[in-house]
Amino acid sequence: MLAGIHRSTTLRLLERAGVRSGMVGLDIGCGGGDVSFELARLVSPGGRVVAIDADRVKIDIARAEARAQGIDNIDFRVGDLEECEFPQHVDFSHARFVLTHLHNPSGVLVKLRAALKPGGIIVLADTNFHGLFSHPDNPVVHRYVEIYAKTLKQRNGDADIGVRLPELLATAGFEDVNIGVVQHAGMSGDAKLISPVTLENIADAAVAEGVASRAEVEKLVTELYDFARDPKTVLSGPRIIETCARRPPD
Repeated sequence: MLAGIHRSTTLRLLERAGVRSGMVGLDIGCGGGDVSFELARLVSPGGRVVAIDADRVKIDIARAEARAQGIDNIDFRVGDLEECEFPQHVDFSHARFVLTHLHNPSGVLVKLRAALKPGGIIVLADTNFHGLFSHPDNPVVHRYVEIYAKTLKQRNGDADIGVRLPELLATAGFEDVNIGVVQHAGMSGDAKLISPVTLENIADAAVAEGVASRAEVEKLVTELYDFARDPKTVLSGPRIIETCARRPPD
C-alpha cells in the first residue's frame, strides 16, 4: 500500500536528482525492495543497485520478487545500517522513510557521504508526521499522530525528522541541498486507509512502550477506519520532505 501511494512522487524525485542509466547506487533500508526495483530499472542498462536492510525476511522476499520480475542488477544484502560497512565509490545513495527509525541518523549520513564518489548524489525522503491533517478536524486523528510519534520517540526515532533533513545533510558535509514537499490525501482509497492500517501495525509497539492501552488502540483503529471510509471526509498521510544533495568534489 505504502509503495503504491508513493511510487509516482518517488520516481519524479529520483529522476529530478539525476539517477540514470549506467550508475551504481545504494538503497539503504530497502525493506521488500519496492524502490530498489525502480532504481534498478532507472540505472539499466549498465548500472546496478546494492540494497541493504536489517530484516532478513524482507530481504528474502525482495530477492524472490526480483527473480519474479526478471530484475538481475540488484545485490540484496542483510545488514544493520548503523553497524555495517557500505559499498564505496557509488554514484548515488537513497533512503526513504529510513532515517526516522534510526538511533544515529547523523552517523549514517556521514557513512553515506564517505561511500559516494566525489560529486555523487544522495536522495532522501522522510516524514513530518505532525503535518498529517483531516477534514473535518478529528481528535481520533490527532491521537493517532500522537501515538505514532511517541512510540517512535520511545524507540529513539523521530517522526518529524523530515524537516531536519537539510540541516543534517549540511552538517554531514553535503552541498547543493535541495528540498521539496509532497503530501498525499484523499476522500477515498489507500491515501486514507494507510492511517488506520499503520495504527493497526504499530499497536503492539505502542502497547509495549506504554504509550496507549490495547483497548484504546483497538477503539481508535475502529474509529479511524470509520472516518477513512466516510466518503465525505478528507484524510492525508504525513507531510513528506524530499531532499537531494551532493558530496563535494575532492
